[in-house]
Amino acid sequence: MMRRRTTLLTGCTALVLALTATACGDSDPVTAGGGDQSLSGQTVTVAGVWSGTEQKNFQKVLDAFTEETGAKTQFVSTGDNVSTVVGSKIEGGNAPDVVMVPQVGVLQQFAKEGWLTPLSGKAEQAVDANFAPVWKDYGSVDGTFYGLYFKAAHKSTVWYSPDALAQAGVEPPTSYDEMLEAGHTVSDSGLAAFSVAGQDGWTLTDWFENIYLSQAGPEKYDALAAHELKWTDASVVKALGTLGELFKDEQLIAGGQKQALNTDFPGSVEKVFGPEPEAGMVYEGDFVAGVAKDQFGKEIGKDADFFPFPPVDGGTAPVVSGGDAAVVLKDGKNAKAGMALLEYLATPEAAAVWAEAGGFLSPNKALDLTAYGDDVTRATAKSLVDAGDSVRFDMSDQAPAAFGGTKGVGEWKILQDFLRDPSDPEATAAELEKAAAKAYKG
Repeated sequence: MMRRRTTLLTGCTALVLALTATACGDSDPVTAGGGDQSLSGQTVTVAGVWSGTEQKNFQKVLDAFTEETGAKTQFVSTGDNVSTVVGSKIEGGNAPDVVMVPQVGVLQQFAKEGWLTPLSGKAEQAVDANFAPVWKDYGSVDGTFYGLYFKAAHKSTVWYSPDALAQAGVEPPTSYDEMLEAGHTVSDSGLAAFSVAGQDGWTLTDWFENIYLSQAGPEKYDALAAHELKWTDASVVKALGTLGELFKDEQLIAGGQKQALNTDFPGSVEKVFGPEPEAGMVYEGDFVAGVAKDQFGKEIGKDADFFPFPPVDGGTAPVVSGGDAAVVLKDGKNAKAGMALLEYLATPEAAAVWAEAGGFLSPNKALDLTAYGDDVTRATAKSLVDAGDSVRFDMSDQAPAAFGGTKGVGEWKILQDFLRDPSDPEATAAELEKAAAKAYKG
């Protein structure tokens, strides 16, 4: 999922020199260059939210795993409701072996349901050596390590068409107010300012989180993420009001609120970088680049570029991130091969496959930055790695899935309603608190 959401790091020499995909325990290693093909004849079923370009690029990683180990793979796209789909598959006796979990809250839910197998010592060793501590923290529940963060996202990037901004005579803004002013100038030149993917509620949570982190600060962000601060707090109402100024401005949003609510994430990228542009800018994570490049043939850095999400009301520029964690299900039919896949995903070689394809950042600092296909992505990856533990993980991804990660309910639905009618931030805050209280209590 894009959604879908923090930081990264490096290198065990043994992993750089050889792929060591073993199962839990002391199975024979599978080394680089084809190995001993010890998993030949086995099939690993992997479930995840990805579709389209992301699914295609992840399949390249799975194919590389097959080449190394002999194990076949089968990918099942869950859509955004990953917890519901996986739960029903487990109940039906058809559990996948591995799930790519896009939210911390869902990973915690899976662990508390008793669905997960703790990761092998080899996988844990690789993460301790190669990743920032924050990634292991977010992949652990009650001190047990369950989730390997394979894909990261830098979710504080605003993507734009350099031609559109040049035509309007504006430079990338350095504050939120400047961004809205630049948006009006772009609109005056013939294009709407922003393409907003309101059909996907997770994109709206990302808008809110960047504004909130910059405006309210990291301490309140952490408190709200843990629901130690109520959503009716004045800081939440203020952030919603700031977001509402954008949402209610028909000049700034391509097609207005109604069209935004009928635009999904890929469609929002198309409105900026497709053959018939309707807007000059689209806010979302670094993965915008993959869609712009693969689906619309844009050269990143030339035809598509980004500026950092600007600071709000004099605050610090936000750096919100997220990621997809690979977990092994206890009820999968091939847990051994599933664990081998996770051990492979912990290597820089696995990350390099998707890095070359684009639309991807790795939390593994052992990955050489030259693996990325363009300077813009290399700079984004470096900034995220360099940020270390100071980055904040996507707030909705930390919440229980019923509040922060399920289509049609909770925060996703309430912010869609707010996009439709942003006139009453206090009422929206009250609805968010009501939904959060119920989900966190459950």
